[in-house]
Amino acid sequence: MGPLKGLRVLEFAGIGPGPFCGMVLADLGADVIRLERPGAPPAPPEDFITRGRRTVGLDLKSPAAIAAALRLVESADALIEGFRPGVMERLGLGPEPCLARNPRLVYGRMTGWGQEGPLAQAAGHDMNYIALTGALHAIGRPGERPVPPLNLVGDYGGGGMLLALGLLAALLEAKTSGRGQVVDAAMVDGAAMLMAPIYAMKARGRWTNERGTNMLDGGAPWYDTYECADGRYLAVGPIEPQFFALMCEKLGLDASRFPDRMSPAAWPALKGELIAIFRGRTRDDWTALFEGTDACVAPILDMDEAPAHPHNRARGTFLDRGGVVQPAPAPRFSRTVAEPGVPARPDTEAVLAEAGFSATEIAALRDAKAI
Repeated sequence: MGPLKGLRVLEFAGIGPGPFCGMVLADLGADVIRLERPGAPPAPPEDFITRGRRTVGLDLKSPAAIAAALRLVESADALIEGFRPGVMERLGLGPEPCLARNPRLVYGRMTGWGQEGPLAQAAGHDMNYIALTGALHAIGRPGERPVPPLNLVGDYGGGGMLLALGLLAALLEAKTSGRGQVVDAAMVDGAAMLMAPIYAMKARGRWTNERGTNMLDGGAPWYDTYECADGRYLAVGPIEPQFFALMCEKLGLDASRFPDRMSPAAWPALKGELIAIFRGRTRDDWTALFEGTDACVAPILDMDEAPAHPHNRARGTFLDRGGVVQPAPAPRFSRTVAEPGVPARPDTEAVLAEAGFSATEIAALRDAKAI
């Protein structure tokens, strides 16, 4: 089930992008074993970030548990860890001993600042990492403070998702070379890479450092959000001339009135017109007028509304598992269909037995409180 069936990944429990990477791999069929502290309770149904995993309770303060973790490394294809640089080395679980045990292992490291550099040992969160890349500065309205884009750019897009890509790339290379390697995934690097198209526009003189004055940051009237009569909002994005003309037609505007619509000097007047027009009807009225057309106008849905939208329902974009609504695995595969598992469940003894531990060895680990 899933294109990654047969792949085994060890995930050292953490928060944020590491577990997100584990979820992506587990969704796609990998056998992701999550190493947690002994006695950690089973994940609740709403903890779908840990879905599809079995857990092993290991007390990494115990030498016996470290030895057990190294034995699990021997049968793993990949490893995910998200501690500060040096922590895994101090535990005796850094890349050197792990690759000595399993030369084909792909060792994935997830940090904010990377494994080296002046800030490598500093604490931080998503917004701190993206602050150093130009991404956070670029998001917001003119003359106002930068707006954090949730924690999607650093933690998940530039972090967990790129770690998953890096792991799969290294695993593909290992199939021919027979050698594993370390994947150093830093959120600051990933967020910077996500900004490549914006930096390209800036290099061509088509982007300024003034927030909210550019084509894709809400400066352009044909790429912005608009309030409706009921206080709800539309996303309006007809960038191409034919799409802009269609939007104008449906709004009762003559598109030929705006021959210089690509010029920032013309934007304030056009935006003022659109603000007044969209305030004249409710969001759902506008949706009924535009939905399914090429005008590139969509209702802005909240997280209660989004799963119920007809398109999302038809695609199965969201799932309801026992009353818990969650995003479905993505992307889609025609033959090796990906299915989300249940939230992480304890399975310490079974996983150890699969790795070759005898019943006597498992009992000894339990007696030593290593598991």
